[in-house]
Amino acid sequence: MAKTIVTYFSASGVTEKVAKELAKIADADLFEIKPQIPYSNADLKWMNPLARCNKEKFGKKDVPVEGCVEHMEEYDLILIGFPIWYYGAPNVVNTFVKDYDFSGKKIALFATSGGSDIGKSAEKLKPYLSDTAEIISSKLFRASDGEDVLKEWIDSL
Repeated sequence: MAKTIVTYFSASGVTEKVAKELAKIADADLFEIKPQIPYSNADLKWMNPLARCNKEKFGKKDVPVEGCVEHMEEYDLILIGFPIWYYGAPNVVNTFVKDYDFSGKKIALFATSGGSDIGKSAEKLKPYLSDTAEIISSKLFRASDGEDVLKEWIDSL
């Protein structure tokens, strides 16, 4: 059986809820991707062009991650979850991915959003992965999705 870890960044708690449920269903380890400098509510006000989330995204800035996954090399399947920001993963997720060697790993992306779809998130994240990492799935979940929807996706992996 493949050793699995669910990693996630959550701004409002929705992605965290999905990640914890996926980890439970998959009997997987769990790691929260947290920026070294936590986001305030003002930082996340995307309608304000001067908000931190906008400066990071448009400035293509790395966002240092607090902590690290120990023994990442032991995992065969890595689930990476995030809220959709500007049709992709937040920069803190990009930085997280850059920090590890995913050679030969299977990657499954999951995202949450109030209105956007998962779009080209996989294509946008691929340049940060090693050439031999394989994104095997990407799925958007809504806060209202039940355990049966999450289990169906896990089983498909």
